[in-house]
Amino acid sequence: MRAATSIARSARRASRRSLATMRDRLNDLGNQLPGGLPQGGPPSGLIGAVAGVSAVGYVGYNSVFTVEGGQRAVLWSRVQGVKPAVYGEGMHPRIPLIEYPVHFDVRTRPRNVQSLTGSKDLQMVNVTLRVLFYPNKQELPWIYTMLGHDYDDRVLPSIVNEVTKAVVARYNASELLTKREAVSNEIRYALTKRAADFRIVLDDFALTHLSFSNEYTAAVEAKQVAQQEAERARYVVEKAIQEKKSIIVKAEGEAESARLVGKAIQDNPGFVKLRKIDTAKEIATTVARNQGKVYLNSDSLLINVLGEKNLADDETKKGRGGWGR
Repeated sequence: MRAATSIARSARRASRRSLATMRDRLNDLGNQLPGGLPQGGPPSGLIGAVAGVSAVGYVGYNSVFTVEGGQRAVLWSRVQGVKPAVYGEGMHPRIPLIEYPVHFDVRTRPRNVQSLTGSKDLQMVNVTLRVLFYPNKQELPWIYTMLGHDYDDRVLPSIVNEVTKAVVARYNASELLTKREAVSNEIRYALTKRAADFRIVLDDFALTHLSFSNEYTAAVEAKQVAQQEAERARYVVEKAIQEKKSIIVKAEGEAESARLVGKAIQDNPGFVKLRKIDTAKEIATTVARNQGKVYLNSDSLLINVLGEKNLADDETKKGRGGWGR
């Protein structure tokens, strides 16, 4: 009760001081007129009327406040403190010199938070998160009373680091890459629940950047190079094995071919002559297509397929009266 009385007295004193200041300004304005003020000063009735109109205008102007689009407001009273009501967009009444509006931006806003944490296998991971948030409109009086107007600077960095460190510590460094979606969903769920304790609503969450230390990155690259070298060596070994098999198969085929040819010669001696005739045909065709003159031994060209002995036998048969029948 004493506090309310003292506040009312201070309000009355402030009103008197404002009226006195306004009266002094009117006197200064009158002194600047060409004819000056009449003898004895301005009439007290005129001063009272001007002061009354000014006071009414001042009180009328400060009796309302406006809430812009995308904002909400709460009233702080010198008597009651922060009132529990939340004021939406538009014009609203208030008591001048007693109640003061505090505006909050309730539109969704982005914020990037970086966190350096360790994974399950003790690898340092640098994580960057982007959150879209806005305050719970119905809880603005609590937010202003407990956290203040800069609630996001007070709350978001700490809870984002806390949740990120707790979730990342459950995964190995390799799992953070292969299971990135699961990690992101787990951080989203835990962060949404944690922010609700401070009356903050998370509209969206994204794990935008994930990087490791230089040593770990170099180790991963070396491992990839080693794996590629191992794959290349395995390919070379498999190629050698296939070439070996190919040579074996080719040798077996040639041996089988030689065996078949030997068997054919053994069964039919004329097989060799037949091969000689085929070869002689090919050589004769090649020589015939040549436009130049060729003077070579028929034996070197394998054209003499019958041989001298066979020719002598043929001449003998002719001398005896022709070919035998």
